[in-house]
Amino acid sequence: MTAVHIVGAGLSGLAAAIRLTQAGRKVVLYDQADHAGGRCRSYHDAVLDRRIDNGNHLLLSANWAARDFLATVGAADSLVGATRPVFPFVDLTTGARWEVAFAYGPILGRIPLPPRGIPGVTLGQLLGALRLRNAGPDQTVAQCLDTTTPLYKRFWQPLAVAALNTACEAATARLLWPVVAETVLRGGNNCRPLVAKDGLSESFIDPALAWLAERSVAVNLGWRLRGVLFEDSRASALDFAGDRRVAVDGAVVLALPPASAQRALPGIDAPQESRAIVNGHFRLDGIAPPRLPHDSPLIGVLGGTAEWLFLRRDVVSVTVSAADALAELDEQTIAKRMWADIQKALRVVPPRAMPTYRIVKEKRATFAQTPAEERRRAATRTPWGNLMLAGDWTDTGLPATIEGSIRSGFSAAAAVANQQQSA
Repeated sequence: MTAVHIVGAGLSGLAAAIRLTQAGRKVVLYDQADHAGGRCRSYHDAVLDRRIDNGNHLLLSANWAARDFLATVGAADSLVGATRPVFPFVDLTTGARWEVAFAYGPILGRIPLPPRGIPGVTLGQLLGALRLRNAGPDQTVAQCLDTTTPLYKRFWQPLAVAALNTACEAATARLLWPVVAETVLRGGNNCRPLVAKDGLSESFIDPALAWLAERSVAVNLGWRLRGVLFEDSRASALDFAGDRRVAVDGAVVLALPPASAQRALPGIDAPQESRAIVNGHFRLDGIAPPRLPHDSPLIGVLGGTAEWLFLRRDVVSVTVSAADALAELDEQTIAKRMWADIQKALRVVPPRAMPTYRIVKEKRATFAQTPAEERRRAATRTPWGNLMLAGDWTDTGLPATIEGSIRSGFSAAAAVANQQQSA
């Protein structure tokens, strides 16, 4: 049986491996790191003496690909979330608190009731998001939405920045539309916020590796791809560091970051600019872990440095997206700003000295999801008949998220299957 060689054991590579294995194909995985998972992983931090995620990730109940992935590998119950489709928020400047809640039942056919909890929000403001559907290729989020409305300031803007990791004034509107269409416009059943109960590795990576191991799928770690050799418009061999060369008798899926994919395949297009994400993890020593409304695992924050706070037992984690400027500051300065925001957001009284913390800077967390960079996303299929691309930076039609990454792997697997049938 010919093999499918998948280079990159992050989420997109694992998703492709799972789909192809389900289809009865022989699969071999490679990754240059000493671990699988890429950015989607957990590890024990010696400073905190706690297990933390490399970066905080929010999923939504509408993310069908992520849920399919988890169900397949036996981890469907590894996500937790609020008991209702609710997003709690706090404005640190004014002290105002509110909840953006979505009704379960739609009205007017597909249009749900307006999100509750924000004073002054009307159905007309919600319907204004439909302008995203017809956004031109150069239009930004801020150009499509009314930036003066309470709904924009208290929901659309924080949601868009989190989803696109790009400021609304620069972020392409076309990538926000599928998020809105698959969640908000389908009602509360699709808007419930979810996070990994124990960690990203425990939810996505470890169960996937165990599932593949049970089916004798080889995972080769520490293999760095140097290039791909071609013959007659097909990939014929993979050239790895250490003079290791693997002949290709079937198909190849490159599930690599954009810069690595371009080094391996000179001439393909890929996004060039990136945006940073800064995460902070704080151990709540001597502070009872707070309980958020409806047992929400997170709270949105306005008016400070922090944008989202994630709670997992005695660790509170902070995420700041589109954080290029913040990433240039020293870790202690970042930690002081974040801790000040945490105390206000979680009502820590009296104020406490800053506890043990860990700051994680991802300076190239995602590609810059601007109109110009979005046009540079590569298709799944390449000019070489047996070589496919996967990754959240490829042209999935979605932002660079966990859901987009998994769907890219599913798409690559489907393209391999179609290529095999037509061969």
